[in-house]
Amino acid sequence: MGRTWNNKAWFMVLPVLLLVAFSAIIPLMTVVNYSVQDTFGNNVFFWAGSEWFEEILHSDRFWEAMGRNLAFSAIILVIEIPLGIFIALNMPKKGWGVPVCLVLMALPLLIPWNVVGTIWQVFGRVDIGLLGYSLRALGFDYNYVNDPFDAWVTVIVMDVWHWTSLVVLLCYAGLVSIPDAYYQAAKIDGASRWAIFRYIQLPKMNRVLLIAVLLRFMDSFMIYTEPFVVTGGGPGNTTTFLSIDLVKLAIGEFNLGEAAAMSIIYFLIVMLLSWVFYTVMTAYDAER
Repeated sequence: MGRTWNNKAWFMVLPVLLLVAFSAIIPLMTVVNYSVQDTFGNNVFFWAGSEWFEEILHSDRFWEAMGRNLAFSAIILVIEIPLGIFIALNMPKKGWGVPVCLVLMALPLLIPWNVVGTIWQVFGRVDIGLLGYSLRALGFDYNYVNDPFDAWVTVIVMDVWHWTSLVVLLCYAGLVSIPDAYYQAAKIDGASRWAIFRYIQLPKMNRVLLIAVLLRFMDSFMIYTEPFVVTGGGPGNTTTFLSIDLVKLAIGEFNLGEAAAMSIIYFLIVMLLSWVFYTVMTAYDAER
């Protein structure tokens, strides 16, 4: 029997397509238009071709910000993925503790990004902040405003506090889907805790870990609000990531063509690195 196709379903997604076109595609085309033109004001534009792209790719400022972004994303993944797996493995699977732990894990995710930045900005101050004042009282020379290392540590700890919960919830969802029969068989075979994790739990978390890695990489690589609120990109340019540098270029210096070219390069880099992550992890999963 032939399968019947109902194309009327496309009308159901038409509003979504129009919304995406209005909120994403049209602004993207505007950015592309600015990236190949120059202006001296009065809404008068001149063709610039690939001039802005060449200037960005030959700019030390761009590559330094790129290096900071890659370093930050690498540190975040190295910390948050293992930490999220560890917490998910030790969360209760039954009883009253389950809803309590889930609510506690979800709380940081409910806080807006600018509020998170404000919380940690106050929290880390050495005069009134609990963290800064306590570290100073313990003898640590902590000051995220003046010390680059302290600024990096503050931004990293803030991101870990804010987003590790996402990894935890994704991993926990994968763990609770494992049937009890798997654990019973492993117990009969005398499998160690490491063997259970390696051959039962980790394979069941592969898919959700792929999602967690992709989400955390993209978000950490595009981070803007939290470090901007806490450090403003400083001290100096220590925490000036690509997103912060892009805003400074577009709004602070009003270099629209250069900023548009940089945003397109930024977008393509995120897409390329995400595709690499996805390809490598899916290929590894297929080999297993």
